[in-house]
Amino acid sequence: MLERIREQFEQSAQLKLQAMEGLAPAIAAAAELMGSQLLQEHKILSCGNGGSAGDAQHFSSEMLNRFERERPGLPAMALTTDTSTLTSIANDYHYDEIFAKQVRALGQRGDILLAISTSGNSSNVVQAMKAAHDRGMLVVALTGREGGAMADNLVEGDVEIRVPSSSTARVQEVHLLVIHCLCDAIDRMLFGEEV
Repeated sequence: MLERIREQFEQSAQLKLQAMEGLAPAIAAAAELMGSQLLQEHKILSCGNGGSAGDAQHFSSEMLNRFERERPGLPAMALTTDTSTLTSIANDYHYDEIFAKQVRALGQRGDILLAISTSGNSSNVVQAMKAAHDRGMLVVALTGREGGAMADNLVEGDVEIRVPSSSTARVQEVHLLVIHCLCDAIDRMLFGEEV
């Protein structure tokens, strides 16, 4: 068991180091996009399923509350948290619509959708991306594997951060690091270097 645990740590560390150079430009571009839209008084909506739902909530909590410094809250909202809304949409329409209907109601031109899926094939996340584009929003897509249907639905101005792995666990681990990089970069862009 100890050897298996060490192996998990090594795989995670190796993927992060291997992916660093390839992902850094996309992370920087995403942070610039998010920061510039926040400066223009827009907001960030986030969504995903399962562990990616947790990541969406993690990101919005770091924006709304604080990351690693005291600062004003930033407008971000996870579309994964309102069980009454999620279950009513799934029941009355279809599970594929649970995020898209929220994006159509809450999203405004200039807002950002942070769309998260380890496979890139979550159909409800793809539908949310389409709804975001219809509303004049841009998308930051966190994906893995080959990017899936999410990669096929990107438009000019969107940013994809694709983790080069087929392991769901490893992709999620890198997604969390990416989220922390985004939070740090946005804080620095909006509030300057910490003193």
